[in-house]
This record gives sequence, C-alpha cells and structure tokens, in this order.
Amino acid sequence: MKVTIIGAGAVGRTLAYTLLLGGGIRELLLVGRRRALVEAEVMDLRHAATFSQSPTRIRAGEIEDAQGSEVVVICASAPGPKVLEDRNSLATDNQRLMEEILPPLAVAAPECKLLMVSNPVDSLTWLAIRLTGFPPTRVMGTGTLVDSFRFRNLLSEEVQINPFDLRAYILGEHGETQFAAMSIALTGGEIISNNKERQEFGERAKHLGVEIFNAKGNTCYAIARAAALVVNSIIQDDHTTIPLSVKIDGFLGIDDVCLSLPSVIGANGVQRILHPRLNADEEKAFHQCAEVVRKTITNFQCQA
Repeated sequence: MKVTIIGAGAVGRTLAYTLLLGGGIRELLLVGRRRALVEAEVMDLRHAATFSQSPTRIRAGEIEDAQGSEVVVICASAPGPKVLEDRNSLATDNQRLMEEILPPLAVAAPECKLLMVSNPVDSLTWLAIRLTGFPPTRVMGTGTLVDSFRFRNLLSEEVQINPFDLRAYILGEHGETQFAAMSIALTGGEIISNNKERQEFGERAKHLGVEIFNAKGNTCYAIARAAALVVNSIIQDDHTTIPLSVKIDGFLGIDDVCLSLPSVIGANGVQRILHPRLNADEEKAFHQCAEVVRKTITNFQCQA
C-alpha cells in the first residue's frame, strides 16, 4: 500500500512517523514546498524505519509522484496567524492553495481516497470534491474526530470508564458551532445521562485545539493519530465507525455541504454515513453548523 502526505509541516511529518510506527504501508511519499527540508525529514524517517523488521520505503517527491497511492492526505496549509481565533479565517488563503494542489493530484492519483486535514476542514473537504471531481465517498475530512476523542477523554474522568469504551460524539462543524450529541452517548449499551457538567465538557473540547495551537504554535500529535486511524481503516478495510466530515446526503434535509457524522470507513472510503437520532436541540445545532459552513462555501464560489 502506498500513502502520500502533502504538507510536511508539524502535522504532516508527525503523521508520517505515526504511520511508520504502525506498519502495514509499503511506500510513503512526502511532498512539501521546501524540498530540502522534506528530504531531511525523509532521511530522518528512513533511519527510524531501519528499526523495523519490514522497513517502509520512504521518499520525497512532487504531486505527480503520488501515482498509485491508495490514500492521499492533505496537511498543507498557507501561513496563518500566530494567534488563531477562528479556523474559517484560513479559508481564503487555503482555497488558493487547494486550487494549486488538488487538480494535478486528481490527474496523478485518480483512484485514491482523499483525506483532508487542512482547515477549515469542512469547507475544504467540500472544495476538494469540487476540484478533484472525485465521488464524495472517496473524499473525507478529519472533521470532529479529534474533538470527539477530546470530549471522551474529559467525559471518562467523570464517569470513571475508559474513554475507548465510550461512544460519545462531537458532531457538525469542526469549529465554533460544533456540539456534543449527548442524546446518543452510550457505554455498554447504557445511555450516558446528560447534565450541565457534561455539556461543559463539550464546550471545553471545542476550544482545546485552538488553545493548544496558541500556546505552542501547532497541534500535531492528536490530529496525526486521528488521521492515521482513518488511513489504516482504509488500507485495512476495517469498516470502523468514525466521526468524519463527509458530504451530507440529505440528513435532516441538508445536502451539498460537508459536516461530521459517524461514518463507516473501509477500503472504498466512506462505506456508509450513519444518521443518528438527535433530539430537537441537537438537530437545530446541526442546521446551524450547516449554515456556517455554507457561508464559507458561498465565498469560495464567489471567488472562483
């Protein structure tokens, strides 16, 4: 299996190392603007790979070298502010960057599954479908995956259950309008009851990414593990249920926008989008998420 990572910054190189540790990838291609830096990262990764009994072939390259990739992960981003307040502020510059990257990628690797990590991830996932012409089942964004695991981490400390055993999701936009879907939160088949403190965990999880970014200049470890989970679910055909940003297929009357819903991920990409039974407040919140993302998408269309 061949995986290409486009964008060799903190997230891209951490993802490369995470995938390397997991094994199961025959070839790993790293693409970035600063070729000399990418070559150095590749050399370091190759040295790490020698500790494995089945070393992965790792190399630096260009977009056209993505040919034959099973999965391509987009981590590239235009330079952003040192203090991030709203991921949507990155939309205009990253739109231009995706217009450079994605059309030639679609030519080089027309059969790949495409995972978007760059922000604002929901709007850029929608844009990626438009720019590549790929079916929506082969394009997905990391969306609220990390937010959901941050939420589970906070929730687990209160309910005293391992976060791996919690089925609790942050849904909607990967941004200010995201929400904790407490009405469908379960563990062991038992509903995790809602209360003010648990709602506050959702609010806390919402802001942790920006808080970490502003303190250290990036977030890399959690998002790299999240992206690796998606990549491995594809290459191993795991059919794992993961909250990802996908093109909404009429859920709650919403379409032509990308938001996070629990989705079954396998060898063909998005095998199935699940439609959880949300309560009235959560349905309203999901519609609000759609409005916010649609506003950014409309700006993309105006600038096209």
